Amino acid sequence: MATIYRPPAEHPHLDATDPGLLGAVVRGEARLSPQQALELLRSMPLTGLGRWADARARAIHGDTLRSYVIDRNINYTNVCNAKCTFCAFRRDADDHDAYTLEASEIHDKIAELVAIGGTQILMQGGMNPDLPLDWYLELLASIKEKFPGVHVHAFSPPEFIEFVHFFNPPGEDLEAKIRWVMVRLKEAGLDSLPGGGGEIFSHPVRRKIGLGKCDAEAWLTTMYVAHTLGLFTSATMMFGHIEGLADRVHHMKLVRDWQDRVLREGGATVEDAIGPSAAHAQAFGHYKAFISWPFQRENTPLGRVKDWGAKPEDTGPFPGDVVANLEGTGDPKAHPEFGRRVRMSGASMYLRTQAVSRLMLDNIYSIGASWVTMGPHIGQVALMYGANDMGSVMMEENVVSSAGTTYCLDEAVLCRLIRGAGFVPAQRNNGYDLIRVHDGPDSPDLKVTDWSEHRTRRLHIQNTKPEAEHAAKLTIGGAEKSV
Repeated sequence: MATIYRPPAEHPHLDATDPGLLGAVVRGEARLSPQQALELLRSMPLTGLGRWADARARAIHGDTLRSYVIDRNINYTNVCNAKCTFCAFRRDADDHDAYTLEASEIHDKIAELVAIGGTQILMQGGMNPDLPLDWYLELLASIKEKFPGVHVHAFSPPEFIEFVHFFNPPGEDLEAKIRWVMVRLKEAGLDSLPGGGGEIFSHPVRRKIGLGKCDAEAWLTTMYVAHTLGLFTSATMMFGHIEGLADRVHHMKLVRDWQDRVLREGGATVEDAIGPSAAHAQAFGHYKAFISWPFQRENTPLGRVKDWGAKPEDTGPFPGDVVANLEGTGDPKAHPEFGRRVRMSGASMYLRTQAVSRLMLDNIYSIGASWVTMGPHIGQVALMYGANDMGSVMMEENVVSSAGTTYCLDEAVLCRLIRGAGFVPAQRNNGYDLIRVHDGPDSPDLKVTDWSEHRTRRLHIQNTKPEAEHAAKLTIGGAEKSV
């Protein structure tokens, strides 16, 4: 008999490193308080933190399988009216390299995806005021007409908030206005929402780095509306810039709280909360995954900010830590250098933050490894630090690569990384239901006989002279510039 979901109890009086507490967290019988999560993030030895996070991942996902998805990240426009200091992708409409893709170009990209067994597109773009609602409705309808089996994972919360501003829909409040737009996009073919634009929810940080982007309340409200409409979503966090460690925990806490809310209101079971879509029995959707990654500084305005410690007078605690608190209400005036210094995160801090997210987010099914920003081998190690999913083969990505990160892996390499970490690779869909388990000799990685040759190849090329009109040409293993 299914058990109605109830959040595990917190035990704030216990030391964060208490093995009894952490064992109960692993079993889903207790949850970390924000203060305990902060203590783990600050001071628990990395390997010990990884062991506990790995134990929690195994409690949810088992000891054998770790997943990935074949999708394509389509950035349909780079025109954006926000001026986020961490972004190297955005352009003004009159910039020489501003673009908006035609529907036919998007169709060609999807055809290439389908040709290699892909199951979904991740479609996001800048917040372009020149695109009317009908542009989006017609695009979605055309995608579903041509590719009915492709899952459309599209339009992050900041895009929806700008849709409200651009389209001026009816409604008494923001939630009603978002719902009016989202219902129409869902009817046209929208299947789920990505968690882009999460960044850091803390108001002092968000105000500094995300000029023109929606605040935390609007972001979370957008996802809540999606959940009440039965859509699954993901949540994200970009860290390693001006924020304090407490800001990261506050961010995770808000995701957990709003997940509790929708699970409670939707009458979810425990299986709904921490199971794949096939186990889903309620009318509401919810967050299926949490993915975090460090800020990539190249080619961004924020990247030009000096590192903390670069000047002799940079002594004492990092400014972000002075400002941050677990309520997200820090005073930006508490340190004169707040927002003027960054603290970048390397591999160790990335793994530490991900591990804490696995332990903190007891009501989130999947934790994704961020090999796109950290590189394939740190992504592989992340499977021992609480991650259960390696994300996508990433046929195309323009936002992160604009900031200097250009990792690109095909299916065979992704499978090899998972197998090399001690697991069996399994392809999934957007709902984290498994499509195929690669436990036989026909597995993509096991069919490769010469890795030295294979690893020099890119995933695909797009032929600029297709053999037939409107045809999309795909060559596995051809030479292609990483996008």
